[in-house]
Amino acid sequence: MQRHDVLIVGGGPVGLTLALALADSAWRVAVADARAPDAPDDPRVLALAHGTRLTLERLGVWKSLRPTPITTIHVSQSGGLGRTCLSASDYGLPALGYVAQAGDLARALRLEVAARGIPVTHGSPVTDLAPGADDVVVSTAANSGDSFAARLVACAEGAIATDEDDVASRDYDQHALICLATPQSSTQNTAWERFTPDGPVALLPCGDAYAVVHTCRPADADTLLALDDSAYLARLAAHFAGRLRFTAASPRQRFPLGLRFRRHPVGRRTVWLGNAAQTLHPVAGQGFNLALRDVWALAEVLRRESEDPGSASTLQRYEDARVLDRRGAISFTDGLVRLFSNDDPLLRHARGVGLLALDLFPPLRHFVAKRMMFGARAWP
Repeated sequence: MQRHDVLIVGGGPVGLTLALALADSAWRVAVADARAPDAPDDPRVLALAHGTRLTLERLGVWKSLRPTPITTIHVSQSGGLGRTCLSASDYGLPALGYVAQAGDLARALRLEVAARGIPVTHGSPVTDLAPGADDVVVSTAANSGDSFAARLVACAEGAIATDEDDVASRDYDQHALICLATPQSSTQNTAWERFTPDGPVALLPCGDAYAVVHTCRPADADTLLALDDSAYLARLAAHFAGRLRFTAASPRQRFPLGLRFRRHPVGRRTVWLGNAAQTLHPVAGQGFNLALRDVWALAEVLRRESEDPGSASTLQRYEDARVLDRRGAISFTDGLVRLFSNDDPLLRHARGVGLLALDLFPPLRHFVAKRMMFGARAWP
């Protein structure tokens, strides 16, 4: 049985980031990954906030990435007045955020983890956690031949089961279609968020293309997937009222959308991170950035601990430190989806007034922008 101070379950970007954040700490850290070393990478793209860039820079990973900067974010709604623009120049920053392929980030993290000598066991899907007084015994699939014990287990992979007692959930009755769409003209490093009655449609500059996150009703997703590329791109352009046109698209993929989160992301000698702690709607691109803020906060708490990384008091300090930001991000994304995903005329006018207020009142716009970049503790 392998024994560690901290065992990280999951070798994706969230788990590997925690491993690097603890690399030079006093704790013996290891990673157990269910996937094989040659498993295909996640095909999705990630919106990385400026605060996430700072974290990855501290860990020595950012220099290996070639992300696309977002210098402007254009927000509007279909069928109503009101829009606002956020610009990096208003904050003296090179970009408000960045867009990177999830696979590129995972590869950069894997290389840095290997360079730091952090042990990673592949092909070890965890099947059970048995917390005890002093450690957690971790069982893996019988064919893996691996077993672990750790004073703290950080679960950084896997979906949340909705039948767990401590889990809250909401089904948005929406699916997201994702693909890359090539525009007729340059993206100019501008991201677009267009709210429609069926859900938001986001375009994120990704190299010379846009990464598309197209939210729609499940039945409409069937229809959109059945269209050929030219017909689909015409439908996509129609959402932006002729402002944008596209010449090509990659194959479309589909993901159901919902909200699931653990009310308490810690248990007995266990902490949950990333999608194992909360799964958010992709609107405003908050999910991965919230996860990395959780990771950094946990690493800071563990670095200050000198006796037991999995003690109840240690995990309580972490949970207390994350209450404001977690609740804020969950409420922010959930509120946006519920406020904008409808065609109520009164709400449509109210939304237009709100977007206009953001555009005309800089302190309010800065309030929103800083939270998107740094989380709920960013203001003032």
